[in-house]
Amino acid sequence: QVQLVESGGGLVQAGGSLRLSCAASGSIFSINAMGWYRQAPGKQRELVAAITSGGSTNYADSVKGRFTISRDNAKNTVYLQMNSLKPEDTAVYYCQGHVVVVTTRTMGDYWGQGTQVTVSS
Repeated sequence: QVQLVESGGGLVQAGGSLRLSCAASGSIFSINAMGWYRQAPGKQRELVAAITSGGSTNYADSVKGRFTISRDNAKNTVYLQMNSLKPEDTAVYYCQGHVVVVTTRTMGDYWGQGTQVTVSS
């Protein structure tokens, strides 16, 4: 069993900042890429940012220069620092990880439960 738990969402005014955290726990052998996705009402879930185990990063064009993804491999935790937030960043943010489990040494996709980010204008 693998669990991903997000924290750090909330309500913030436009121009403000939030930091999201996602901690993975359970029968983890290793974690490859981790990412943050978001889903706004009436829209499809979209990739916001991703990071490999080696630290290479990838961002959606809409957040480049404003958001920073990072990870602490020792803590199995990924972070998303969000600055200069805009009302269009309002969404539920989900953490995702490509996790190799101890028992079978196979890799699967695991998701957190989501955390709400609301940016007021």
